[in-house]
Formats: sequence, structure tokens, C-alpha cells
Amino acid sequence: MNSRLKFAVVTVSSCLVLFLMVGARMGRSASPEDAYKHLAVYTEVLSRIKSDYVEEPDMKNVTLGALNGLLESLDPYASYLSADQYKQYLKFKDANRADVGLVLSKKFGYLTIVDAIPGSPAAKAGLSTGDVLEAIGAISTRDMPLAYAELLLHGDAGTSVDLTVLRVRRGTEPQKIALIRSAMKMPAIVAKMQPEGIGHIQVQSMEAGKAKEIAAAVKDLEKQGAKKLVLDLRNAATGTPEEGIAAANLFLEKGTITYLQGQKMPRQNFEADASKAIWKGPLAVITNRGTSRGAEVLASALLDSKRAQVIGERTYGDAAVRKAVLLDDGGAVILSVAKYYSVGSNKALQDTGVTPSVPLVENEALPDSDDPDQDPQPQAQPAPPQGTPGEDLLLKKAIETLNK
Repeated sequence: MNSRLKFAVVTVSSCLVLFLMVGARMGRSASPEDAYKHLAVYTEVLSRIKSDYVEEPDMKNVTLGALNGLLESLDPYASYLSADQYKQYLKFKDANRADVGLVLSKKFGYLTIVDAIPGSPAAKAGLSTGDVLEAIGAISTRDMPLAYAELLLHGDAGTSVDLTVLRVRRGTEPQKIALIRSAMKMPAIVAKMQPEGIGHIQVQSMEAGKAKEIAAAVKDLEKQGAKKLVLDLRNAATGTPEEGIAAANLFLEKGTITYLQGQKMPRQNFEADASKAIWKGPLAVITNRGTSRGAEVLASALLDSKRAQVIGERTYGDAAVRKAVLLDDGGAVILSVAKYYSVGSNKALQDTGVTPSVPLVENEALPDSDDPDQDPQPQAQPAPPQGTPGEDLLLKKAIETLNK
């Protein structure tokens, strides 16, 4: 396919996506008959493209582009997998294979980095939140299913994978990076005392068992004389919402931590259990754009209950239950079937993230964005205070907030 035709296919696909999005919005209040009319028009558009377009297009690319664009408009973590891709997905999804340490979502048709797991090959290469993964090997990630991209990134330990990355803070030219896959080991919790009786707990993952580790860290700091705590959730992008709920209960004696709800899933409230609360003292939480999933549930619960101030940047937005919905052709669509909600705003965390009560950008030079949903701070947010080189401004602000 020549470049002009490729451009046309992408353009047509984008138009189809827009059409389907409008139809979907109208369909929310429309009758089933109206929904079928939209589908009929979509089918007719495809037919006209095939019969009347200046050159015969690759209809597979057109329809796949429209399908993936539609899924992305609904859910940046959704994926359509063909029958062959789904077979690979089932074969490897539970396999303990080596990885490069990237947490991904979809944005504008491409894969966007939510976070690079601390200590991973991706983190050591300097990849960070907001960077765009343009290609894996020789395969463009444009309209690539998220689940399939994760399959490509996994492999045998010691093998190499070539990535083409657009670095949001380092110019506009894509960079080619070779990463060596390795076994992933989630960072351990780091707990240490700060001046004035303040304990600092750094949590970079909410994998199973982290709530118990946090509890042990709290008790250890308390023995060292901690009277106040800073819970640092920066770059905690992995783990489960359930672990975030368990961690939140360590600091809450009552109230609803969060709730889970979906179109076919009745609302399920998660209530705090007073017997599990271990810390009643002053508390502050730090977040950034790499805070996601279970860590978002934790930060949201503590903020909504007014149990803690949240300092830093708005979190990424990802807290949902996903499952594979099988299709007649042997493929599957991986969709969010229920989302975790903020009790304070009654909004899905995946849609809005957690907005700090004390907003402060972690880095002074943030990329410009045409997407308001990705702007980590309100436009009126003042520039961060100047500090000495290497000074942790968010930790400093959290300590100041606790000492007020």
C-alpha cells in the first residue's frame, strides 16, 4: 500500500471512529431501532469506500483501525485480539516470562507509557510517564491491541527487544532503544525517619502482600518515634485495587473506602473495618502521574475521608475489573466490565484519576498537551518552588503540610 493510500485509510478510519462515537453517545438515550440504524449507516459507509474510493483500500486495515479506535474511545486499556492473537494471549498470560518493566495504556491510537517499574530495564533506560511507544521491533503500535503489545514485550530472560520511543521531554524525534528482558522484581517498601518525628514510607507497587509490608513499616517507624507519616505513592503503577483497599483500611476506622460497579455488576461497597486500622496519627500522601491502580484507590480513599492531604500530581487513572469477551470468530475483546469509584465525587477513578488537595508538579518542565484529561494540574497552578539540586520538593511540601 503506497503512502497516500495509507494516509487515506487512517483518515477514513478516524472518520468512522468519530461516527461510531457520535452514534454511541446518541444511542445511550435512543431506542434499539436507532442503534441498528447507526450500524446500517456504518455498513453502508464501508461498502461505499470499497466500491467508490479512488483506489481499492485494504478493508482489513480500515475496519481494524475503526474498531480499535472505537475501543480506545471507550477505554484506553481495552483490546481487540484476533483469533491467533487471542490464542497467544491464552498461552502466555499466566506464564512467568521476563519483561522490560513497562506499564502501558492507549492514547491517540498509540501505546503510551503509564510508568516504568523502578529498577526495570525500561526505568534504567530513562523511559517515563507520557512517553509514546511508536514501534516494537519493526511493528508499528498504531492500532496495536494493548494486550498484544504486552505479549511482544515479554519473552525469555536475556533476550533483546527493540523499541522506537517518542520521549516527551527530550525533543520530537523518535529514539530507538534496545532493552534486555529480565525477571521483574517489584521494589521493596522503603521506610525511614525524617526530622521532627515524621516517618516516610515509599511504596512503588501495590502487588499482593504490600498492605502487610506497609503495616510492618508503620509499626517499625512508630517504634522509632514517628508521630506523623508521609505515605509516598509516586510511580506505584502496578498491583491490584484490592490491595489498595486493604492498605487504606490500615488508616481508616470507618466509612466506605471505595465501591465497584458495572453495567452488569451491582454496586459493591468496600467498608473500613476498625479492627484493621493501625495508625490514627496525622497522615499525608504523595502522588504523581505514575500513580495508578491500587495506589489510586488508596489515595482516593484517604482523601475522600479527609483522613489525609494528598500532595503532588493528578494520578494516571486506572482502577477497573477487566475480562475477555469471546467473539464468534475466535477472537476476543478485553473490556473493563466494572470500575472502582471515588466515594467523594462518585466518579470512576479510571476516568478522572485522583486530583491532589495540594497540587504541585514534580518536574518544572512538563510537556504541553492538547488533551485536558492529561493535564496533570489546573492552568492556574503556580510554578513549583525552587529548591536545591536533588531536593525532593514533593516530600518537602508533604512535611510542611503535616507541620502546619
